[in-house]
Amino acid sequence: MHDLDDLERRGVPSVFVASTEFIDAANTQRAALGSAVRGVFVAHPIQDRTDEEMAALADGAVDDLIAALTGGPSPSPAP
Repeated sequence: MHDLDDLERRGVPSVFVASTEFIDAANTQRAALGSAVRGVFVAHPIQDRTDEEMAALADGAVDDLIAALTGGPSPSPAP
């Protein structure tokens, strides 16, 4: 998140992707940094998913990612 915060401060739109397990940690880190870095959360867990399941997660997140990168409405905090 530090790298994304740095990019945002330089004017480069940035967004992270994490699973829902990390919502609280992401919010804590954002608050500690005083950062407005946006995130998109996908269903947890992801490590044991098949390629097809990962593709479906990505497909489901793409609209939120685009919105986050283009300054659209804030993405949902969780799927």
